[in-house]
Amino acid sequence: MRVSAIPLDFPVGRTARRLGWVHLPPAVRTAVERRLGSRVVDATSCDAGFTPGLASVVTCADGSRHFLKAASTKAQKYAADAYRVEARKLRTMPPSAPAPRLRWVHEADDWVVLGLEYVEGRAPERPWSDADLTACSDMLVAAAGQLTPAPGLGVTTFAEELGSWASLWDRLGGLPHAAECGELAGRIAEVSAGETLVHCDVRDDNLILAPDGRVWLCDWNWPVRGAAWLDSLILLIGPCGDGLDVEAHIAAHPLLADVEPDHIDVVLAHLLGYFTASADLPRVSNSPYLRTMAAWQRDVIHRWLARRRGWRI
Repeated sequence: MRVSAIPLDFPVGRTARRLGWVHLPPAVRTAVERRLGSRVVDATSCDAGFTPGLASVVTCADGSRHFLKAASTKAQKYAADAYRVEARKLRTMPPSAPAPRLRWVHEADDWVVLGLEYVEGRAPERPWSDADLTACSDMLVAAAGQLTPAPGLGVTTFAEELGSWASLWDRLGGLPHAAECGELAGRIAEVSAGETLVHCDVRDDNLILAPDGRVWLCDWNWPVRGAAWLDSLILLIGPCGDGLDVEAHIAAHPLLADVEPDHIDVVLAHLLGYFTASADLPRVSNSPYLRTMAAWQRDVIHRWLARRRGWRI
C-alpha cells in the first residue's frame, strides 16, 4: 500500500559542515601527497552525512582520484575514533564485499587520515525510486551472503552494541504506545541474533550507485554481528518516509519475507526509541541537521509501526 510521503525538512546531500582539504595542516597535506604519489590539485567535499570530519574526493596532478577521510584527534576526537574503527573493520572485509577498499592510514601530527578507493557514482535520488530501492536491496542481499559468517575476530553483536536502546522506553513512558514499544524492544537480543556482519546505518548518504550497475556501501564505522536481514530492513526507512510501498517490498524480499512480522516490529520499536530520544537532544553546532534527521526518522518509523500494529495516530 503506497502512503503519503513525510516531507524532508533538511537539505539532502548538504547536511554536513565538513573540513576541507585546505584545513589540514601543511605537514599532514604533505604526508598525504606522499602517500598518493602526486600533488593534490583539486578537492571536492562530500557534504552529505552528519559528521564534521573531512570527506573529500581529491584529484592529483597525475589524473588519479582518491577519497579521503580525516579528523583531528583533539578537535574532532569522536570522528577520529570512528575512522580508526572503520579502518580496522575495512581491513577484514573480503574482496567481494561492496565496500570501497582501504588503501592506507596516516596517523600522526594529531590527525587520522584514511585513503580510500575512489568509486564513481551517485547517491540514490530523493524521493526514493523503486529502481534505486531494488538496486540497493539486491546489493544488501548479496552482501549478507558474502559477510556470513562475519569476517574478523571479536565482532560484537547487535544486542551487545545497541541493546541498551531498549531501555530508552523507560523514560519515554508518557508517549502513546510506549509500554508496547518497550515490551517489543526488550526482545531485541533474541530477534537480532545472527552471524552476519551488519552495517547498521544503511541510508542514502552511505550508498553509491555506480554507472556499471554496482552498488557500494560506505562508512563502515560501527558494524556488528547480527541477523542477515537487519540491513535490508533498515534500508527501508528512507523509502518508507518517501512514500514507497515497503510492505509489498518486504513480502517479495528473499530475506525479509520469511521473517516473523513480530520480529520486524521488535526492530522498528527498538529504532523508534533511539530516534525519539535522539531527536530531543540538544542541537550539535557542527552537525546542524543531526537532530532534524533523527526527528524525521522517528516520524517515519512511528507511522510505519502504527500501520503494522493497528494503532490510531
